[in-house]
Amino acid sequence: MDLSQLSHIRFEVSLYHVIALSMVLFVTGAMGVLLRRNVLIVLMSLELMLNAANLALVAFSRYHAQQDAQVAVFLIMAIAAAEVAVGLAIIVKIFRDRGVINVDLMKGLKR
Repeated sequence: MDLSQLSHIRFEVSLYHVIALSMVLFVTGAMGVLLRRNVLIVLMSLELMLNAANLALVAFSRYHAQQDAQVAVFLIMAIAAAEVAVGLAIIVKIFRDRGVINVDLMKGLKR
């Protein structure tokens, strides 16, 4: 089969494919949150979980031909950006004070 025959093949991505991808991304993020001890990795895993939820929202919104969920995705993305900014600021402050950003060592933040 040469390339001229491949140009007529169309691949369709169904709702099930997108939801399966969203589930894989969410589980990967959840495993990162539960198993990793580095705060930066945990923060990135949380973002991965938020993006998986956004992907599912967009997929269902497109499937039902409504734009309401897509508007909600923009709001979630704005909140996630603010969360990352605040989270990184807290992580930088803790690293400057203690010199380590391990999750297990942050349990004593109460003063």
